[in-house]
Amino acid sequence: MKRWLAVAAAAVALGVAVWVAPASASAAPYCGITWGSLAKQASGGSGGELTNVRAGQHACFDRLVLDVRGGRAGMYWVNYVPEVRTDGAGFLVPLRGGAKLQVVAAVADHDVNYRSTYRPANRAELVNVAGYRTFRQVAYAGSFEATTTVGLGVRARLPFRVFMLAGPGAGSRLVIDVAHRW
Repeated sequence: MKRWLAVAAAAVALGVAVWVAPASASAAPYCGITWGSLAKQASGGSGGELTNVRAGQHACFDRLVLDVRGGRAGMYWVNYVPEVRTDGAGFLVPLRGGAKLQVVAAVADHDVNYRSTYRPANRAELVNVAGYRTFRQVAYAGSFEATTTVGLGVRARLPFRVFMLAGPGAGSRLVIDVAHRW
């Protein structure tokens, strides 16, 4: 009898717990990321010269960084596009991946005397992203009228964020983080 009462009490307690506990409408966001995948842009400081493009891997996202010397790349547009085209001429920039991010920054790839400040060895592969969870390819789409475009091939249309970091020195960095998943 005691065993039956214990089983019955446990069943009632379990039923009450299930009945009282609210149902979760959706799971928590991945790594707390709530960025979304819509276009991001900022207007503000501009100028400076692109000196480097680099990438890194983090626990929850892959990161692309554009290094700018002598100014603040405060004006940018980053959005998913059907295809990335070269600046000026409009030629298609082939990119691997299920989605394509176009990164446009109001910075030149040369100084005021038109000497190149950024000359990639391979325009189709600016950074080796082999083994990255989200990035598939980083390609240079060119610079025209002090505006530089980089194409970023990613695994799929995923949430991303864009922000500026000051330094080093008088320079700045344009940072694009793309989440590994939703």
